[in-house]
Amino acid sequence: MKLKVIGFWGGYPEANEATSGYLLESKGFHLLIDCGSAVLSKLQESISIDKLDAVILSHYHHDHVADIGPLQYACYVTSLLQNKQKTLPIYAHTFDQEAFKKLSYKDATKGIEYDHTKQLTIGPFTVSFLRTIHPATCFAMKISDGDSTIIYTADSSYQDEFISFSQAADLLIAECSFYANQDGTTAGHMTSTEVGRLANKANVKQLLLTHLPHFGDHHDLITEAKKEYAGGISLASTGYQWSKD
Repeated sequence: MKLKVIGFWGGYPEANEATSGYLLESKGFHLLIDCGSAVLSKLQESISIDKLDAVILSHYHHDHVADIGPLQYACYVTSLLQNKQKTLPIYAHTFDQEAFKKLSYKDATKGIEYDHTKQLTIGPFTVSFLRTIHPATCFAMKISDGDSTIIYTADSSYQDEFISFSQAADLLIAECSFYANQDGTTAGHMTSTEVGRLANKANVKQLLLTHLPHFGDHHDLITEAKKEYAGGISLASTGYQWSKD
């Protein structure tokens, strides 16, 4: 399995960058996790629209879904230009029915409900879910292709359930919206210390900090997380790539 970070900012994108978007590839299948603001533009630096096989969404906050509309137009126009019909599946929960209905557009995209209590198969990937603690209904994901396992916390304040859910994962992609001296509980986000503690208790092989704040020195997030976790820690950045050794 290969991972490429398309966008990583929380809330809104900095200039020429994007909010949440992560491209997974295995056995020639391309799965996009979340599709935040400016993700469509940055995605095309990696693959063409017609090469994207599926999208899965954690929740409906703008910084995770803002580019779904543009992606739908892109799929529609691309199919016309290529005279080749392809319907892109967009997997999401239905706790927000109005938002879910908007995922289907003409024959270009189709919203498909996932049941968070069951394992989902998308191409070569199997996906399991954990409901997070966030103002909007949101689900963390455990994604495996049989060789590698990645955990994506999506947006959440800390919960002990993350530990068993993330146990021995090859990569933990953890939201890290606040620094050690702050409290993200009310906002539904985690601090660097909490993320480091989670990575340590879950014995993950590597930690990637994402959903980064628009203030402070991001390298301090690594320093603070390292006080809890001795493994490898990286900051998400545009184009960051990971694959299992």
